[in-house]
Formats: sequence, C-alpha cells, structure tokens
Amino acid sequence: MSFTGKYELQSQENFEPFMKALGLPDDQIQKGKDIKSISEIVQDGKKFKITVTTGSKVMHNEFTIGEECEIEMLTGEKVKAVVQMEGNNKLVANLKGLKSVTELNGDTITNTMTMGDLTYKRISKRI
Repeated sequence: MSFTGKYELQSQENFEPFMKALGLPDDQIQKGKDIKSISEIVQDGKKFKITVTTGSKVMHNEFTIGEECEIEMLTGEKVKAVVQMEGNNKLVANLKGLKSVTELNGDTITNTMTMGDLTYKRISKRI
C-alpha cells in the first residue's frame, strides 16, 4: 500500500493540551488550532518525503524505513529517530519521549501521537 498523496486535515482531538505539553506558546496554539493543514507524502519504496503545510508554516521531513534520520518536531526542534513500518500501512517512530503512529486505511490517514498519558489524534483524508 502506498502512502503517496495529498491529505487534508479533517479533525483532531486534544490539540491544545498536547501542544501546551510540548511547550508551544499559547499564541501559536490559538493560531494553529483552526487551520486545516495539508500533508503531502511521497513514498519511493522505503524512502519517504513528508511535507506538512499549516498556514504559513511548512515542516519537511525525509526518512528511510529502519534508518536513523533527523525529524523536525512540531516545535521546530530537530531530533534523531528511526521510523519503522508495521505491516504495510503503519509508520511508527519514537521521538524524544513521544510516540508517533501513522496509519493509512484507504484514503484516510490517522496520526496518533502519545506523550506520557496524553494522546493527540489527527485524521486526514486524501484530496
């Protein structure tokens, strides 16, 4: 199953408490909570390029499954991580105490981030 495509954010749960826990300033949280971000994913075998555009902020990450890479976090901080694939439709990464699981089902991508007992969930649809 290929992740390649453009996806628009449809809904999200626990955005504000999760962003506060990450340490984002309140003004950025307020600006970001109502913006429909667009994620563009290009998959070439085990190589991935992911660009997430939220308003004027663009976050770009590239990685190869199973190899250490540098991932830009939502805060702009860059951390080293290894992204693994589970089955043929799930990407899992552990980033500095945060676990990210991205699952593709048909035209829907669900991204769940967990930090301690706090979970943030984003659901995006292919456009």
